[in-house]
Amino acid sequence: MSRRRLVAHFLLAVLAVSNLPSNARAQRKGPPRTAFSHSDDWRTLLERRVPAYGHRNWIVIADSAYPAQTSPGIETIVTGADHLEVLQAVLAGLEGMPHVRPIKYVDAELPHVPEKDAPGVTKYREALRKALGGKGAIGLPHEDIIAKLDAAGQQFKVLILKTNMTLPYTSVFLELDCGYWSAEAETRLREAMAEVKPE
Repeated sequence: MSRRRLVAHFLLAVLAVSNLPSNARAQRKGPPRTAFSHSDDWRTLLERRVPAYGHRNWIVIADSAYPAQTSPGIETIVTGADHLEVLQAVLAGLEGMPHVRPIKYVDAELPHVPEKDAPGVTKYREALRKALGGKGAIGLPHEDIIAKLDAAGQQFKVLILKTNMTLPYTSVFLELDCGYWSAEAETRLREAMAEVKPE
């Protein structure tokens, strides 16, 4: 094939691609493997994951800028859904599971984010308090929580549900604990075991 004909074929190919609708080009490129385009998909995934999860698994309801972490156990899903909607759905799903209960964490920075720098954050803080049922969550520095998730993801499954939230330090972190065995019971058990003298 002559050089002139090769150039002509190349130009035709470029022209054909450039005339594709923008959404068609986006579809060809495709979303990340872990992203879901339909809001119901993350709900279905949650229904499948929670029964298999237990002590030391995590579920994170993350703002849209939350980073994709590289620990092997971390799974990130882009829900495209409202932040509080996802949080309420997760909490409602966990309430119906007798085998786990969530230990709630929030970023320690959240109470200090000023309204002037993040318009809407005051309203969000109030909505979050109501969503958590008025029960307090443990506040930890954001970097400390990320480190906890990174460590957990080396051995255990962590599900991160990214929302459309565009306010900083608004992620909610749920560390799953055993629903039928309390921390107090575990302490008593360990104390009893320590009192047993080896023969």
